[in-house]
Amino acid sequence: MVSKVIFSIALGSLVLGMTACKTVKGIGGDIQSVGQAGSDAIHKK
Repeated sequence: MVSKVIFSIALGSLVLGMTACKTVKGIGGDIQSVGQAGSDAIHKK
C-alpha cells in the first residue's frame, strides 16, 4: 500500500516536472522572439 502511494507521488512529480520544463522553455522562446523583434525594429533602415 505504501509503495503504491510513493509510486503515485513520484509519477505525479515527474509529470508536473516535465510540464514545467516545457513551459519555461516556451516562455524563454517567447521572450527571445520579442527581444529579436524589438532589435529588428530599432535597426531597421
